[in-house]
Amino acid sequence: MKEYLANQLRNIAVLGHLGSGKTSLCEALLYESKAITKKGEVEKKNTVSDFLVEEQNRQTSLSTTLIPVEWKDNKINVLDTPGSEEFIGEIDNALSVVNGAVMVVDATKGIEVGTERLWNEARELSLPTIFLINKMDKENVKFDQVLDSLQTNFSNKIIPLYLPIGQESDFRGYVSVVEKKGYLSDGTTCEVDADTLAKVEEVFEQIVEAVAETSEELLDKFFSGEELTSEEIITGLRTGVLNGELFPVVVSSAVKNIGVDALIGTIIDYLPSPSDVAPARGINPKNNEEVERKSSVEEPFSAMVFKTIVDPFVGTINLFRVYSGSVKTAQEVFIPNSDTTVKMGQIVTLMGKTQIQVNVLNAGDIGAVTKMPELATGYTFCDKKDPIQYKEPELPTSTIYVAVVPKNKQDEDKISNAFQRLHIEDPTFEIRRNPETAQLLIGGQGMTHIGYILEKMKNMFKVEVDTADPKIVYRETIRSKAEGHGRHKKQSGGAGQFGEVYIRFEPSTQDFEFANEVVGGAVPKNYFPAVEKGLIETLEHGPLAGFPVIGVKATLFDGSYHPVDSNEISFKLAASLAFKDATQKLRPTILEPIMEVEITVKDEYIGDIMGDMTKRRGRVLGMDQAGKGTQKVKAEVPEAEIVTYTTDLKAMTQGSGYFTRKFVRYEEVPEMLVHKIIEEYKKERE
Repeated sequence: MKEYLANQLRNIAVLGHLGSGKTSLCEALLYESKAITKKGEVEKKNTVSDFLVEEQNRQTSLSTTLIPVEWKDNKINVLDTPGSEEFIGEIDNALSVVNGAVMVVDATKGIEVGTERLWNEARELSLPTIFLINKMDKENVKFDQVLDSLQTNFSNKIIPLYLPIGQESDFRGYVSVVEKKGYLSDGTTCEVDADTLAKVEEVFEQIVEAVAETSEELLDKFFSGEELTSEEIITGLRTGVLNGELFPVVVSSAVKNIGVDALIGTIIDYLPSPSDVAPARGINPKNNEEVERKSSVEEPFSAMVFKTIVDPFVGTINLFRVYSGSVKTAQEVFIPNSDTTVKMGQIVTLMGKTQIQVNVLNAGDIGAVTKMPELATGYTFCDKKDPIQYKEPELPTSTIYVAVVPKNKQDEDKISNAFQRLHIEDPTFEIRRNPETAQLLIGGQGMTHIGYILEKMKNMFKVEVDTADPKIVYRETIRSKAEGHGRHKKQSGGAGQFGEVYIRFEPSTQDFEFANEVVGGAVPKNYFPAVEKGLIETLEHGPLAGFPVIGVKATLFDGSYHPVDSNEISFKLAASLAFKDATQKLRPTILEPIMEVEITVKDEYIGDIMGDMTKRRGRVLGMDQAGKGTQKVKAEVPEAEIVTYTTDLKAMTQGSGYFTRKFVRYEEVPEMLVHKIIEEYKKERE
């Protein structure tokens, strides 16, 4: 593969709802650029992008794949992203290193759940975006309706640069609105019929008007009645696209390879090269000062990993973008995240799973490096003399957890190793052992995400697990003030044991407070730590269901000791007896974890969401606008009520709703539920 400079490169993410044709588009791009001689098909499980067994089995993309498309003197680094929002971590990492996007829209369906969410994300990142209305050859195509919907719901600056010639089975080419020329699928030009030409003229006027608004000079010319030249239109279009003011539309059938050449031309002509965007910003790890790097080979080398692949045969493969300078195999680099200096492994570019060796990667390019376990997703590596550290992409926290148990007990060690390696590949996948319930928990963005992880573990590591709901980690507390008396005495020949304490217990805002009001040496000071320690150990297992007790202040105010028989263990046991003595008077109860959730949903579902949240014992704190026709609902709700909320929310919103969650505090469980919780946990212990 040739060496490219920043102005010859385009780094883009292919985005779109599940099943919109992204992977077929990538096949068409490779075929059009003659990188492959025969196109694969998703149904035949032989596409370049979907090379994972799990993807082939499900016939959908589950991870981001690099597809380099060489076209004349340019290279387009295409990142084919998953369509399911449950793989948002893969999508976010891809978006962190690209400068433009192609939003694929199914011509038979129009705006879908994923289209809307990804459009909002692209806008938040100010990513120049091209819309590709794909599958124009399928039945029930609604081009005009889809275009109108995009303009109404997203932006009236979404303007077609190409219009279809025919549709459904008659789709055979496209008309370039700027050139006013028709192109057929065999590459030949054709006459444009009168009806289509009238539509072309109408759209052309929209383009001219939109272009005129990109500069005062063009606007003056437009209002004075002068015609804009072709060069001015193309330059103005590019300015508008780069500034996020215009969004070109291309039409295609990826399966029939119609419109693919037009898309490539639109990407190269209108989306930014790395040299068109602002310098990358980071921190100098030596002094924490902000520094910049231009996308130039003249700058010191810097790059960031955006994806890690764990291959059971070749080890780790780290995909990265070069932000400045250039890099070669065996070059010495500095990793500020771990403060280590290492030599680069073999530098390659990837085409799906195929590794293509390259001599050098320059600023702006995307590639991969093999056998460098020192790197991980989000890590920077750079020139040691002029170091920089880029900010790691913020990844979503898990919205659902499940407990896992190996089907074969002998696989426990294997499971831990497998999960750790899978976490390296996918940082949005969490693993943790709950010390209180002893459950091994895995977290993800939904059951599809979790299912993929478990399927991959089975295929890669030959380990299978059973799943269960995670146990809720409750606490116990006290609601009243009371005194307790504890006296421990043991005599069995020789030195005995003796300790006596009087302790006052009361509710506290802290987990545990210990104080003393002993006067006259009733309990020597050297035994105070033993009393405190005895209470801490006792409070680890509460009186109701054995949950840890929190929110307690204990004040030692009296007691007695024996000069010979008293010791530390005696006062620890006496303290424990004092708490048990006071238990019933303290009115103990159960506390449950409360989560703060932020739920993003369309306006039409707000009523259902609010009603459902009330049924879940939740409290709605407020609402904010989250985009056109979308609200963000903030609420607090017991964790026990949202164990399956990821799945439930999708069902309530036809797949369009999503949420985040975080722990905020513990609160008292309603009295009517306390007995039920106690009985459940007692049965478990029995």
